[in-house]
Amino acid sequence: MELVDAHCHFDFPEFDGRREEVLARARRHGVSRLVIPGVTRRHWQRVVNIATSQSGLFYCLGIHPWFVQEHEQDDLGILESRLAREDNRCVGLGECGLDRLRGELSQQFPWFEAQVDLAARLSCPLVIHSVRTHDEVHSVLKARGFLGKALVHGFSGSYQQARKLVDLGCFIGIGGVITHARAKKTRDTVSRLPLESLVLETDAPDMPPEGVAKGMNSPEHLPAIFSALASLRQEPPEQLYEQLLGNVSELYGWVQASGVRE
Repeated sequence: MELVDAHCHFDFPEFDGRREEVLARARRHGVSRLVIPGVTRRHWQRVVNIATSQSGLFYCLGIHPWFVQEHEQDDLGILESRLAREDNRCVGLGECGLDRLRGELSQQFPWFEAQVDLAARLSCPLVIHSVRTHDEVHSVLKARGFLGKALVHGFSGSYQQARKLVDLGCFIGIGGVITHARAKKTRDTVSRLPLESLVLETDAPDMPPEGVAKGMNSPEHLPAIFSALASLRQEPPEQLYEQLLGNVSELYGWVQASGVRE
């Protein structure tokens, strides 16, 4: 079984000094690839360095809504030039988006809209952070006429919100939250969405599955998320993992089973 962690902050300091060990354990558990999103310009090069240090690691670059105040308008031009380079390890723009619980939405909107437009110009997949802003994210994507691939990562909204995003062509990121019995709304949503819209992720070191301490999440826990998803779906596990692999390959523009962008 080949699993792909579509969103893992493998560059974060929590993994310092143990990346090779963590990656080896993840690979023993069937995790063949992981994608590292960039969240702020000052850490973009760190993301690139780690993602290009070993096979099976890929990256995105973006400006996260938590850090928009750190950036200047010129950073969008720098982001565009970096994404425009021919680098098959770079598979998307992100993490960008909106967050109602941290920062000011009025300040986040222009940065999100600019990155949506940039992804459209570059035909680049989007990796979207959305916390209690699923309707707003939907509105921005629709208003900007975005027709590319997008992952709404770590989704925990309602079925109706997810369905609207899926109808726009978005993939829905499924993480550790579905392993918690108390997450009834998200578990119900995941059980009802089209299988073709789902992508697995850990968001490590955050969003830990049940039984994993806060801040200690890791790509090696992706199989636990897969097992939780399998328990919520009607499809047999073989069909489930094959479709999930196809979904993430479609999202990031990979030729399936090779890990190389088309």
